[in-house]
Amino acid sequence: MTTSKMQNLAIPSPCYVCDETKLKQNLLLMQEVQERSGVEIILALKGFAMWSMFPLVKQYLQGATASSVWEARLAKEQMGKQVHAYSPAYKLHDIEQLVTLVDHISFNSLGQWQRYRDHVARAGISAGLRVNPEHREADTELYDPSAPGSRLGILAKDLLAADLTGIEGFHIHNLCECDSFATERTILAVEEKFGQWLGQLKWINFGGGHLMTRQGYDLDHLIKVLTNFKRRHPHLQVILEPGSAVAWQTGCLVSEVVDIVENNGKIAILDISATAHMPDVLEMPYRPDVLNAGQPQEKAFTYRLAGNSCLAGDAIEEYSFDQALSVGERVIFEDMIHYTMVKTTFFNGVQHPSIGVIRQSGEFELVREFNFEDFANKLS
Repeated sequence: MTTSKMQNLAIPSPCYVCDETKLKQNLLLMQEVQERSGVEIILALKGFAMWSMFPLVKQYLQGATASSVWEARLAKEQMGKQVHAYSPAYKLHDIEQLVTLVDHISFNSLGQWQRYRDHVARAGISAGLRVNPEHREADTELYDPSAPGSRLGILAKDLLAADLTGIEGFHIHNLCECDSFATERTILAVEEKFGQWLGQLKWINFGGGHLMTRQGYDLDHLIKVLTNFKRRHPHLQVILEPGSAVAWQTGCLVSEVVDIVENNGKIAILDISATAHMPDVLEMPYRPDVLNAGQPQEKAFTYRLAGNSCLAGDAIEEYSFDQALSVGERVIFEDMIHYTMVKTTFFNGVQHPSIGVIRQSGEFELVREFNFEDFANKLS
């Protein structure tokens, strides 16, 4: 979508804008994977929790997976389908609430399972363990659950003497925006390290990180890998829970130039904040795509794009444009719907981006605006 089209739709700035048509395309692709492979796909709320879109999502996916009581409640109340839960650690108060909300729950340690197994059994919930395959596929250390010293998942050697009575599933997650061949290698690693226990389980959850909606992803290979695994283990229900893949390339963050200053080059200060509104840009770090922009010096006018908070490092990178930027001009960051909206904060009181949807009809719908009370209530 062009900048002028954004202007014509009267989209406020700043604003996260989800494209309903693109989201539906992703969901249709996931429906195909489910139908051809026999697996179930659920939405990982940690990657995409825009619940105004759940009426569409639940038409294609089987439910959602939560990392906390609040996410589980959101899934239960707003989607109304299967609810799965996993957290590195639960308090008793968490468990008492989760057993009223979820259908499946996975524990990160044998100690947590032993502590809460009676609560789960009384509630009739299917219990699982997160296991660590000790197989690395993620490119970024920060997002690698199988990195040495990881707190996430139980090692195979620690299951050898364990009483797994009551455990119905294993949960594995070690991927991050990976291809189907990473999925295949992971499955083989799981079978090698945990094969002796698979026969006594009812389900296995291969987590997220399956970026099946990315252009060039080998969907046929993924389906073959999953189908072959199910053929080897016909008794197992197979679950995938992608977050990024659901909302991949489904929308943008609209921002506006507030001022332009100079210090070793031109700096465009925007009405958004990298640290508050797109934190992965600094945490990962990575360089987001900007609509109609190029690499530094590629086009006639180069600017460093920066946020409007007092954090000295609240800046993104240099981009070049065909025309000089001016105050009030829109700068649109692409692919900002997954793992961005869910991480935003009210840091520094910078105006929080609104949330909107471009419906399949082409009309823009403003879903939510944030005000001073939202900021103040967070701090009270």
